[in-house]
Amino acid sequence: MNKIIKINAVAIFTLLFLFVFNSHSEAQFGFGKKVVSGQAFASLNAVQPGGQIKIALKLKVEDGWHINSVKPNEKDLIASKISVSEPFEIVKTKFPEAKDIKFSFSEIPVSVYEGEFLVGALVNVPDSISLGTHNLKVTFSYQACNNASCLPPNDFTAEVPLKIVGNNETVNEINSEIFSQIDLGYTAKVSAEEDNSGIGGMLASSGILLSILLVYLGGLALNLTPCIYPLIPITIGYFGGQSEGNTKRLAFLGVLYVLGIALTYSIVGVVTAMSGAVFGALLQNTYVIIFIVIVFIVLALSQFNVYEFKFPDSWVMKAGGARGGAFGAFFMGLTMGIVAAPCIGPFVIGLLTYVASKGDVLYGFLMFFFLAIGLGTPYIFLAIFSGKIKSLPRAGEWMQGVEHIFGLILFGAAIYFAQPLFPKEITHYLLPVFLILSAIYLIFIDKKGNNVKVFYWIKITFAVLLLAISTYALWPTEKQEMSWQKYSDAKYEASLNLHHKIVIDFYADWCIPCKELDASTFTDSKVIEIAKDFDAYKVDMTKTMSDETTRIRKKFDIKGMPTILIFNSEGKEVKRLTGFVSPEEFAKILEKIK
Repeated sequence: MNKIIKINAVAIFTLLFLFVFNSHSEAQFGFGKKVVSGQAFASLNAVQPGGQIKIALKLKVEDGWHINSVKPNEKDLIASKISVSEPFEIVKTKFPEAKDIKFSFSEIPVSVYEGEFLVGALVNVPDSISLGTHNLKVTFSYQACNNASCLPPNDFTAEVPLKIVGNNETVNEINSEIFSQIDLGYTAKVSAEEDNSGIGGMLASSGILLSILLVYLGGLALNLTPCIYPLIPITIGYFGGQSEGNTKRLAFLGVLYVLGIALTYSIVGVVTAMSGAVFGALLQNTYVIIFIVIVFIVLALSQFNVYEFKFPDSWVMKAGGARGGAFGAFFMGLTMGIVAAPCIGPFVIGLLTYVASKGDVLYGFLMFFFLAIGLGTPYIFLAIFSGKIKSLPRAGEWMQGVEHIFGLILFGAAIYFAQPLFPKEITHYLLPVFLILSAIYLIFIDKKGNNVKVFYWIKITFAVLLLAISTYALWPTEKQEMSWQKYSDAKYEASLNLHHKIVIDFYADWCIPCKELDASTFTDSKVIEIAKDFDAYKVDMTKTMSDETTRIRKKFDIKGMPTILIFNSEGKEVKRLTGFVSPEEFAKILEKIK
């Protein structure tokens, strides 16, 4: 019995000794000491299989300590790194800017982190992952040192619950205040056949100056899209009737016009990107449409000498004596900026998404500003050309006839942009009827300049052209088209459950590429034949900010119109098209879907 007591006493004494020694050694030598604490954040409230998500660690190093950076400048020191648990995979990391500090144990300055800082990672989610909540374990490995010595390597680990959802479920950004400080680039899910080397990828790998050049060239290229075409006659109509003076003055007015476009375009673009709203959605707002229509009507009436379009003298004097034409050009540019906003394509949608992911308002403003400068550059020369008409020799009564033609162009622009305010049953007839009335007016009523033979025949030719275009537009034709159904959640879910292939077309009445798709692509015989194997739905996004369209927009992550989503028989989105696509290209895409 005494022997057992002695053995137990020795065991207890030994355990106490080991406990005290272990505590003392940890305090003195740093074994197991954790000098880093922190918290983990995710950029999305949910993520889809095959998608990407940003992860951030907000870390704090204990006072009096520092940790080696990702590149500590000394080969014997252990660098910091971040890792995640399987099956997730890091594809990109972002560490903060380090400090170089000279220590007694190193001959060269050591690159370290101190205090509070953020570390970010772009994480791939595997295609095969199951739906539901998964715990993503994030580990930050580091070596801590003070001014005299270094501790053994250690880890800080945090878990982030990730909700994995289906392709048709809504995904929203969260913790934007954290991720706006970490530049990890575009992280939205990329569909199976979508190219990931678009404008976002180019800008992410470019400096600010090269990025500005790229978006400027992209703006120039936008002039080749059909959505921009209405700006050409409007610009000619405005400057042809308003401009006067020498070439330098015309160029100056053209620059002001373009700056007006750029200012509005960049503001609309940045606000849209930051809010997540649809790009160009202002043009579905009734009050904005009415404002634009009134501007065009006011400008048109000035061409018929109802009044002289001029700002009050008091305004002009306060602005340094500039003539009213300068104000008019800039004001017109502001209006045209709103008109240009819906002119989207893959380039602009990529830029918009990239700006939204960066969360940098100044950067976003610069990108959209120079995009609009590129868009507007040709209009400086167009302003000079159209304005020069007023400076032609022997100006007389025929010049009033020219102004009347420009006035009709501006009235036509007012009717075009007013179409969303009218019932769809009559919008098809508005412009053609106006063109017929305009032609009749020019031929039989307006006699200005008829005494100048050259102008008279030009005017008659123009009027006949209007009659031909309007007659063709009104001529009844039987065109076949894809068998579209009006979208509803119930129909969509039924198609998914039946494993049908699906096409969804998101369109708006103010979207010119949408109309071109309806006129040429969706009426092509080969496209119609192939599309018989698909359930085809149309979603009317004209009233983009209504509760229902907002819900659908968020559900499918729609950034602009037109957008066409194509799903395979497994219900997976395999192609996302933005902007106009030719019948041949669309047919090839549909043929590949299984």
